[in-house]
Amino acid sequence: MAMALREAELAYEEDEVPVGAVVVFDNRIIGRGHNRTRQLHDASAHAEMIALSAAYNHFGDWRLENCTLFSTLEPCAMCSGAAVLSRIKTIVFGAKDPKFGACGSIFEIPTDQRLNHRIEIIGGVMADEIAALMRQFFAHVRKGKEQLN
Repeated sequence: MAMALREAELAYEEDEVPVGAVVVFDNRIIGRGHNRTRQLHDASAHAEMIALSAAYNHFGDWRLENCTLFSTLEPCAMCSGAAVLSRIKTIVFGAKDPKFGACGSIFEIPTDQRLNHRIEIIGGVMADEIAALMRQFFAHVRKGKEQLN
């Protein structure tokens, strides 16, 4: 999770919402990413999606069986769905996302019995550090908006 947090810090430095993700196979990072939605003008450029894409390239396949996705923030419906389709074994996330979280907060996509693949979910890893980074970022954003008014 420390490497995912480092990715989140890179997003922060790029003025993106500070979310980072890594995909791990056999204790090696095979994909990494951080939010780039503003930079790329792409709503799908979430940290998890970028990390998953890098992992697909590593294997030359879309199946990521026996891989773990680490994300600093609870994945949304899009990212959770991509993880299910990729056959990710485990999702480990830090802070819960009460507005968009799809690993238990709003939806439970990775464990939905109606789907053909289910993912083990582990939440709350380094949640305090990650939540502090998120609060700091959004305080900075609010302060910037106040200065514009």
